Amino acid sequence: MSIIHKSPLPDVEIPEIAITEFVLRKAAEIPDTMAITDGASSNYTFAQLDDSIRRMAGGLVARGFGPGSVLGIMAPNVPEYAIVFHAVAMAGGTITTINPTYGAEEVRFQLEDAGAGLLLTVPMFLDVAREAMEGTAVDELFVMGDADGATPMSSLFGERVDQVPVDVREHVVVLPYSSGTTGLPKGVMLTHYNLVANICQLEHVLDYQEGEAGLAALPFFHIYGMQVLMNGLLANGVTVVTMPRFDMDAALGLVQSQRITRFFAVPPMVLGLAKAPQVTDYDLSSLKQIFSGAAPLGAELAAEAGNRVGCEVVQGYGMTELSPVTHSTVEGQARLGTSGVPVSNVESRIVDPETGEDLPAGERGELWVRGPMVMKGYLNNDEATADTIDADGWLHTGDVAIIDEHGHYSIVDRIKELIKYNGFQVPPAELEGLLITHPAIVDVAVIGVPDEAAGELPKAFVTLAPGASVTLEEVQEFVGRHLVSYKQIRLLEEIDVIPKSASGKILRRELRDRDN
Repeated sequence: MSIIHKSPLPDVEIPEIAITEFVLRKAAEIPDTMAITDGASSNYTFAQLDDSIRRMAGGLVARGFGPGSVLGIMAPNVPEYAIVFHAVAMAGGTITTINPTYGAEEVRFQLEDAGAGLLLTVPMFLDVAREAMEGTAVDELFVMGDADGATPMSSLFGERVDQVPVDVREHVVVLPYSSGTTGLPKGVMLTHYNLVANICQLEHVLDYQEGEAGLAALPFFHIYGMQVLMNGLLANGVTVVTMPRFDMDAALGLVQSQRITRFFAVPPMVLGLAKAPQVTDYDLSSLKQIFSGAAPLGAELAAEAGNRVGCEVVQGYGMTELSPVTHSTVEGQARLGTSGVPVSNVESRIVDPETGEDLPAGERGELWVRGPMVMKGYLNNDEATADTIDADGWLHTGDVAIIDEHGHYSIVDRIKELIKYNGFQVPPAELEGLLITHPAIVDVAVIGVPDEAAGELPKAFVTLAPGASVTLEEVQEFVGRHLVSYKQIRLLEEIDVIPKSASGKILRRELRDRDN
């Protein structure tokens, strides 16, 4: 029998409207409030943002762009990103968000797979964009700002229009691509309804007040930055302060100058807030919350950062296929080390991946979720869709979770990343969470290395603090004080930088390739 865990939070009503109508819902109420800014030269009030979106949408419609059309955007976080995203949505088209640090081959794959006909970038990435579009269906390239031989984004603007009618439950408005850490990237089909639903579902988790500002350093091309930051903040009347790339000093400077109240982060950023010496040089008193996601955040690190900065540090859980948030910590109810509770309108199950049987609270199993935020499916990949979403609508996350006695969920590992040592399961995340507390270690990743006798040997890649050193024996002694003997590091390698995706997830495949 299924053991279904429902959200302890009240259900929310989800309006049947397009995402841009929802995101701009407060524009008429607060037209002169700053909507999105880079803290310097690029600034849009809610009235200006609304007008720019409608005029760009009008220009797209006049060009024949609409339902069935796809535009690719390859840009860092700048205020104009929101204009492009929502102009495409308002015109009835689909936008595919591309990592601007990709090489031409990776960009070309996404353009071809998504069926993009237009591409928009910034001058810095123009050469890669030109190379990538060769041989694809992209017949026009546009650039934000000025660049020799490139058509400026401003040429896309026309007369103001309203939302082009679409079926919000079926129309795919955005195609972000999964990280590709296992096989080729897959286009995730998210509808207007998916996006609107997930913002609504956070109503009882993120309690925004008038006059707040959020730091948007996490990339808008990734679902976390796109939805929780860009769309979620704007929909709640919160000022979005963009950063094209994360830099600790620049981020702290923006917190101070822009009176940032919400610092959205991934664990490496939280690590910096806990450890970086310059943190004490800035006035961070405006911060009311640091919200971490995209990878598990250990309780000790969360506590250290929170104590140092002087605000609560919480985390949530989600994935691209879930638009993205399904579990989060309610303000003031943090249980450090956990990802909180299911958000409104979410059902969860913990399932034994080998038997398919539901497991009770306190036991580890694969997390399954169901709700209005579940993707429509993977583009051009029915097989992968069927493998991920079952006939009853449950999305199988591939993440191993555990529910504590308070109903809070902790993500303890990925099924495919579990190390099998002499038949025992060794979760890399557990070892990483422990090793990061070692005084000599500033970052760490653990993988399984094939071994004829044991099956796999846990190997740690560590980045050390300046001037520090550590031996395998010292690490083993440290681990041995905390964990059972089979959860022991057997191999150790010092590395300058732990490879991670833009969202902060460890790229274990690169470490495995390095080890071969």
